[in-house]
Amino acid sequence: MKTPRYTALAGSLPATVPFVGPETQERAAGRPFSARLGANENMFGPSPQAIAAMAAAAQDVWMYGDPEVHNLRAALAQHHATTPENIVVGEGIDGLLGYLVRLVVGPGDAVVTSDGAYPTFNFHVTGFGGTLHKVPYHGDFEDPAALLARAHAVGAKLIYLANPDNPMGSQLDATVIEDMIAHLPQGCLLILDEAYIDLAPDGSAPNIAPDDPRVIRFRTFSKGYGLAGLRVGYGIAAPDLVQAFNKVRNHFGVGRIAQAGAIAALHDQAWLASVKAKVIAARQSFAGVAQENGLQALPSATNFICMDCGRDGDFARRVLQELGSRGVFVRMPAITPMDRCLRVSLGDEAALAIFAAALPAALNAARG
Repeated sequence: MKTPRYTALAGSLPATVPFVGPETQERAAGRPFSARLGANENMFGPSPQAIAAMAAAAQDVWMYGDPEVHNLRAALAQHHATTPENIVVGEGIDGLLGYLVRLVVGPGDAVVTSDGAYPTFNFHVTGFGGTLHKVPYHGDFEDPAALLARAHAVGAKLIYLANPDNPMGSQLDATVIEDMIAHLPQGCLLILDEAYIDLAPDGSAPNIAPDDPRVIRFRTFSKGYGLAGLRVGYGIAAPDLVQAFNKVRNHFGVGRIAQAGAIAALHDQAWLASVKAKVIAARQSFAGVAQENGLQALPSATNFICMDCGRDGDFARRVLQELGSRGVFVRMPAITPMDRCLRVSLGDEAALAIFAAALPAALNAARG
């Protein structure tokens, strides 16, 4: 008899990683990238106050972090004008998505998302035996009407929607999200992924009561706050749902250094504002490079932009490969017709210069 004896579900799943990281590509190529513009990281970095807080916390790292994440939850509650009972903290939005799916989705349960949306959510749903129902984007936007229609048709337990969107960088009006919540099927929970909301235009966030049992909002310290390497995300939801996470979450998953860094970053809103200003400027600079090379830069409410290559996905993939061979790491949407685009994270002046130098040669090589 072979050991371990995997469950039938686990035995049926492929052993895959949803993302091929830049480190994997660097190992394969035998050299590092000169510009890391594919993971939507905040190249402008975290608050110096956060760095200092993490350094101070390092001397106490022999102790486990607070399993209730009390101080960070209290700080987040104050920031969002709610209570700690409305806040759950976990190992990034990715980790929280996994816990939520474990709580709600059983074998065969229906879950609705957009075809081409964030693949880690799909990974979790499949991993717990759920059935994914996908709807296409409407142009370069997720389609709330189509998501709702499919959810009503299949009796979905969850709908996933990112706003602002990854991978396209587009944004739906706050009123559209509010109307979507009003028309959810009975018993269906909306997962509103707001990973990029800190970098979106003012007024982008919908008005949702923290106690509304129909929705959970996920946010992160990875993007605007520049702490992607810490893996700290949080959810805002009704207290009953927040309490339910304690049934399945890793109670020591967010360490002392991560908790200290996130609290200090949250308190330095001036730094976040300065990062947002740099991102807005970088949108213009990178869009200018795209336009100079005959590409269309799509509007973005995030820290990346999609550059429409003007042809099909095969051509865009060739451009991506040619950029990679020139030391520039970017990604692209995986689903037609969005795969006509390159998705380029917004970096600093040095990264911009490297990208601007590599793009013309990559396009020429891709054209043959």
